[in-house]
Amino acid sequence: MSDLTAVPLPAAAYAAYRRQVIFAACKWDPQLGDTRLIGEHALVLTSDTAGQLNAWAEQLSRETLAMERALLQRPELHARLGLPRAVRRALAQVPASGPDAVRLMRFDLHPTASGWALSEVNSDVPGGLGEAAVMSQLAADMIPGTRALMDPAAAIAAAFAARLPADSCLALVHATAYADDQQVMAYLARALVRHGLTPILAAPDHLQWRGTQVTCVASGAPVGVHGLVRFYPAEWLPALARGTSWRRYFNPGIATCNPATALLTQSKRLPLLWPGLGVATPTWEALLPPTAAPQAVGWQRDPDWILKPALGRVGEGIAIAGAAPAAEWRASRRWARWRPGSWVAQRRFVSRCVATPAGDRHVCLGVYTVDGRAAGMYGRLSPWPRIDARAQDVPVVVASARTASPKGACHGQ
Repeated sequence: MSDLTAVPLPAAAYAAYRRQVIFAACKWDPQLGDTRLIGEHALVLTSDTAGQLNAWAEQLSRETLAMERALLQRPELHARLGLPRAVRRALAQVPASGPDAVRLMRFDLHPTASGWALSEVNSDVPGGLGEAAVMSQLAADMIPGTRALMDPAAAIAAAFAARLPADSCLALVHATAYADDQQVMAYLARALVRHGLTPILAAPDHLQWRGTQVTCVASGAPVGVHGLVRFYPAEWLPALARGTSWRRYFNPGIATCNPATALLTQSKRLPLLWPGLGVATPTWEALLPPTAAPQAVGWQRDPDWILKPALGRVGEGIAIAGAAPAAEWRASRRWARWRPGSWVAQRRFVSRCVATPAGDRHVCLGVYTVDGRAAGMYGRLSPWPRIDARAQDVPVVVASARTASPKGACHGQ
């Protein structure tokens, strides 16, 4: 079999599968307009390919943490990452050693005509935890000869359980107005409970710091917390109301996943600092397409250069000719001309599609690491080269036999 194959799930089982994903994985946003966000396929990897992707992710994680530690000692470089001024001031107050924390990352990898390519790391607030675990297990149950991958939420919970006493209370900080954020924290809360910990869903302004004591007022009365999970983008923190101790998220003083210092490596402009950073990045350099400051390359005349906002998320704002919506494509190019220090140009790679009955689909595999160890994968399929909010979430499983076909599945193309 190919190293990567899209296998249709049994049509008769899809409705039940979709319900299980919604409720068991807390996938509360299963639809975007007329687009089903819960896909009808699974991505099947060979064991060798899965092992290689996991190995790369672990190497990338080590290199990413090394870059973060180096950047904490080089505050004069932070402006080149496109970070807001208030964030840079907060980072300048963090000790050079950085906080000790549970570290979650997701590396987005894509099959191409010449191998695999890395598009980015989400080292700040990676999502998709429930989809990665539940969808993989459900698909493995339906597709003979395959096995499920790891659960990143369980790995996070185990890391906290190893750091904290039993019954410790954790604040799960997120943008409470967004269901797609709350669903990630709701799924993680279940994993924490299974590991003997007590989670509290909270907004970022629900936490109060008094010296070494941290309390959460999400339920009214203050409750002492021993750890926190931040699922609130670090660049949003300065916008919180005056009096909020938002700077403490950069050096929280309690067990945290992830401290806001992760924003240093979240920036897409990170590769621009490699030459003078003094950190070895061989895996990053092997997998990431050539990356440059917009003003250093002829992106306006060469369609092989794409544009990315330094702190963009979920594919928003990425200008790829023929892939981004026309109005967004024009707006991104306009902003890149006006504010090039907040953008990066990157060489476009040729995506290797997988065949489905609905047509060829572009693939993105998000490979998670927790504390530097591989911790599961998250798949997305898109009819466009840009993987964004319109892409379908699909399970990723590993073949343990030569062929993998669900009973009654209709194979297209």
